[in-house]
Amino acid sequence: MATKLPSPPRVGMVSLGCPKALVDSERILTKLRANGYDMSPDYAGADVVLVNTCGFLDSAKEESLEAIGEAMAENGRVVVTGCMGNEAEVIRARFPDILAVTGPQQYEAVVNAVLEAAPPVPNAYLDLVPEQGLKLTPRHYSYLKISEGCNHRCAFCIIPSIRGDLASRRPDAILREAEKLVAAGTKELLVISQDTSAYGVDLKFASYPLKSGGEVRAHMTDLARELGRLKTPEGDTPWVRLHYVYPYPHVDSVIPLMAEGLVLPYLDIPFQHASPKILKSMRRPANEAKVLERIAAWRLECPEIAIRSSFVVGFPGETEEDFQYLLDWLQEAQLDRVGAFRFEPVEGAAANALPDPVPEEVKEERYQRVMELTARISAEKLAAKVGKTIDVLIDRVDELAPPSEAPDRGHFDAPHAAHHHDVGATGRSKADAPEIDGEVHLRDAHGLKPGDFVKVLVEEADEHDLYGVPA
Repeated sequence: MATKLPSPPRVGMVSLGCPKALVDSERILTKLRANGYDMSPDYAGADVVLVNTCGFLDSAKEESLEAIGEAMAENGRVVVTGCMGNEAEVIRARFPDILAVTGPQQYEAVVNAVLEAAPPVPNAYLDLVPEQGLKLTPRHYSYLKISEGCNHRCAFCIIPSIRGDLASRRPDAILREAEKLVAAGTKELLVISQDTSAYGVDLKFASYPLKSGGEVRAHMTDLARELGRLKTPEGDTPWVRLHYVYPYPHVDSVIPLMAEGLVLPYLDIPFQHASPKILKSMRRPANEAKVLERIAAWRLECPEIAIRSSFVVGFPGETEEDFQYLLDWLQEAQLDRVGAFRFEPVEGAAANALPDPVPEEVKEERYQRVMELTARISAEKLAAKVGKTIDVLIDRVDELAPPSEAPDRGHFDAPHAAHHHDVGATGRSKADAPEIDGEVHLRDAHGLKPGDFVKVLVEEADEHDLYGVPA
């Protein structure tokens, strides 16, 4: 008689917040899968639901509480973790029947809570976990967390109080994880942390042995160089994209790696503002003129480089003069990708005590002005790519259907008529990180699949996206 395998308990996951929280969710799921659990795509099929919360802003906390409430209403057996887990009393006050509440990075506590709520069924016949772990992102790109915490004490941020000071991972461990991811199909590694440039400071930039021989120093430049030397099973060099890079002087040493093709010509730098007065109030570095000089030098050494950043408008004390300074700085900097946020007080942040809060209607008006300016700059930069051939990584391939059968398909606002009902595929250039930057929309993309690298002739552009055809 054939052995009937018992059904393992199933876990549902709701993951909120930034990519770092997404990595935490992946690690939790990997540990649970190793313990014999299956994953459930919905509430109804889950024996227990995990909600990985965000606590960075008050609006994020409210979103987390709403997600917890939905999970409680739809399932009722809920474990809460993540940044808002540090406010267990707030969560339990609203949801007294929560099974457990844990803080960020408390993987073992989360797993133990699930083990208690829905014990696994031991079974020796099942191969539970792929070597690279479980992922919530598509197979062809992966976030690679290199450290936790932050040594900065920015006035608007409570991350250090939630995640602590900088704690870097050993570079050899990071490289082992990256090798497994690439071997399993990852074509793009997105390096993340709270402060990528500070990586290794707490380890005193010590060197660690590599299993292949030699050693690697715990330093952003050395780690980036080693990541850029990895190869996919097909022999390609995976893209390596650096996020959350503070413009410390040693960042200049990464630019040659970009020029060599070891690292993507892309820097995600959280400038936050340009006015020296506001930067000082934010407790941020305030040498904005020197930054402009360095950006010019980076572009001279690596003309392909794309720079993205985020800015806060309406910070307490921000005058019209301060804001105009920011607009003028942005006009001169000509950044490729820009995100903006209206200042929002968050409980525990030092900025809450600053005088001269900016009225909400003024914040909104300044936000719109920033977005209009940066959209115009983006449109001009993307228009300059029309007629050029660029490298693109395919994210998804569309099913072709006539407009009468699928009127919601295609890009009706696309400049090129051929894209209205025949997009074919969507990907990203080297200048585009997933979710936060633009996309490249392809027509006549027959035979392509997610994870493919392809040369694309750019035909048209708008404020954020490119449109083209495989070259």
